[in-house]
Amino acid sequence: MLNYPLLYAEHLSDRDIELIARCSKVPGGASEVRERLRRQPEAVDELLSSDTLFDEIFGNGEASTQIGMTPFLVFGVLVNKVAGDLSETEFVPEWVGAGQRLPVFDVETLREFVSDGLRRYFMIEFLASFTKIASGAVWVQTSRGYRRRRFSELDPVSLAEMVDSMPPGRRAGGYRRLGDVSLFLSGVFPDHTTRIDLGEVTRLRLARSAGVDQTDAVSDEDVVRFYEIVGPGWYGRAIDSAYSGAGVGPEYLRSVAERFTEARRLLNFLSDRYLHRFDTGLMNPVG
Repeated sequence: MLNYPLLYAEHLSDRDIELIARCSKVPGGASEVRERLRRQPEAVDELLSSDTLFDEIFGNGEASTQIGMTPFLVFGVLVNKVAGDLSETEFVPEWVGAGQRLPVFDVETLREFVSDGLRRYFMIEFLASFTKIASGAVWVQTSRGYRRRRFSELDPVSLAEMVDSMPPGRRAGGYRRLGDVSLFLSGVFPDHTTRIDLGEVTRLRLARSAGVDQTDAVSDEDVVRFYEIVGPGWYGRAIDSAYSGAGVGPEYLRSVAERFTEARRLLNFLSDRYLHRFDTGLMNPVG
């Protein structure tokens, strides 16, 4: 089992630790926080759940962006805040279409999803990874020879074409990213995503790439539901490709793939409540 608390040390910068220490009022300051995390890595969840730390980042006080926080810290605090919010609410606004939300009382499945520390870590790292989007051009072999094709991580069509053109042993990371993109588009920007008509041919092509049933992929015109089908498929192919190439695979992805709908709903809730708000969210950073 992956010891997720130890992985936080790879992402939190010295300035992140200093901010955590200041907001937590740890007597020994940053050095004491580092020592505590070395002795008790699981303490990171408690530290990131601090209301003071949340207010420092998302409140209206001192400009927190001036101290050079990492995206990992920002989303670490936000995911833990949402976990706390879910423990105190009886219903969540459920996405049902572009600009449409309905109250749904099925909160327990979201609580269960985010209560798992490894899944919380995944969501934090996942969100932080989209603060920078890779794009460029690659040469793809076609029936007419090699052709230069542009790709963007946020365009699953061009990304899937690039990944499928790679040697099988090198596809694991690409399939993982395709799963991430499916979750990001359906979870963080569902209103925008559902307005994009992929078309039957594109859906079939993406379904083949994800290794899922093509009939299921084209039976529902809802684009968000479509990504709920291909996303888990790409995560599954990422695991299988990793095992095939290296003998080991990112098994924690299986937990996310099996609960893809819960992950998407959690991101819908987080995005509606914080990311897309213009008064307190990332759309209006303090300072």
